[in-house]
Amino acid sequence: MAGLKLHRATTAKVGAAVQQHDGASKAGMLERAFTFAFRGLVYAQIWEDPVVDMEALAITPDCHVVTIASGGCNVLSYLTADPARITAVDLNTAHVALNRLKIAAALHLPDHATFHRFFGEADDRANVRVYMQQLRPHLDEVTQRYWEGRDVMGRRRIRGFAANIYKRGLLGGFIGTAHLVARLYGIDPREMLAAATIEEQRRVFETRLAPVFDKGFVRWLMDQPASLFGLGIPPAQYAALSNDDPGGIRAVLRGRLEKLACDFPVSDNYFAQQAFGRRYAPGEGQSVPPYLDPAHHADIAARAGRIDVLHANLAEHLAALPAASRDRYILLDAQDWMTDEQLNTLWSEITRTAKPGARVLFRTAAAPSLLPGRVADELLDRWEYREADSLDYTARDRSSIYGGVHLYVLKG
Repeated sequence: MAGLKLHRATTAKVGAAVQQHDGASKAGMLERAFTFAFRGLVYAQIWEDPVVDMEALAITPDCHVVTIASGGCNVLSYLTADPARITAVDLNTAHVALNRLKIAAALHLPDHATFHRFFGEADDRANVRVYMQQLRPHLDEVTQRYWEGRDVMGRRRIRGFAANIYKRGLLGGFIGTAHLVARLYGIDPREMLAAATIEEQRRVFETRLAPVFDKGFVRWLMDQPASLFGLGIPPAQYAALSNDDPGGIRAVLRGRLEKLACDFPVSDNYFAQQAFGRRYAPGEGQSVPPYLDPAHHADIAARAGRIDVLHANLAEHLAALPAASRDRYILLDAQDWMTDEQLNTLWSEITRTAKPGARVLFRTAAAPSLLPGRVADELLDRWEYREADSLDYTARDRSSIYGGVHLYVLKG
């Protein structure tokens, strides 16, 4: 019963954000299908590059950061920039539970090795014992119920950390399905991880991966909006993505995979390791999110208590805050889901609560910023769009799945 209540809480909040059409229409049915899919764990790992984020945000020790939580990797990684406070909000109860688990682990696990085994390797039965003995006593009742409850397959959720949590969740299932489809055509995506140079990576992409996009079944599959639910892409965002290239959705997805496969060394890109290998690469010196880097562990452990995690709608949270009280805002790609009314409500609250010089960072499925022409001029005129910087951040975002990374700075 408790698990059902958690699902209902997520479904209600996500549905309010996503559902824009009549339920009897095709668009409305797709939106409701997405809401149903989104009610469980979606992202065990967030897919926005925190290194790019922190450069764009220029976080200082007096900053109060407000961000959408997602899988929590970036929330904890922002601690390396030493902000005064971070408030992380999310509509999804699973993401809230994952963030709270990570914070408890940073605060209470004895060393980096134990912390990394739990979240970096995430495939050891010892992690379940660690949860019961060292983490459970420090978690609120709702978070305990989530991790000790069972998923739709009847598995206790905490056992995901004994069997590679990165293979679970909506995104984990999507990547697993992509691997299965590739293998049907005799291709193992892990071939990319054996490439020693960028040139070898491009050869693997062009000769092994790219031809899959021309297969009839794959072409049909990509034309179905529901096929991208596993990427956390609702119908409205699918439409924006499809319109970002004259070749349509297949050209867009091929281009994003090409960037992931060819623009960055796979040894230095943990997003590529997850996409092609379904885990972080083992061994010292391999790429991991900043919060898992041993060089940052002491800071993460000392500062994790600065994070507050809320199950909330971002605009509603901001509406309850004093004016001119926050410094940095990270919206991920949530605005791609929004109607014009929702966008204006959100930016009204951001503008009201922002201190002078505040920064807002967000991503879009398509390349352009979606704000001009949709957010009222009197609001948008108070912000400076850093276009050149945004193009640079987009090019350097190692996750490679977004068309644009956008930075706005409050004038005055």
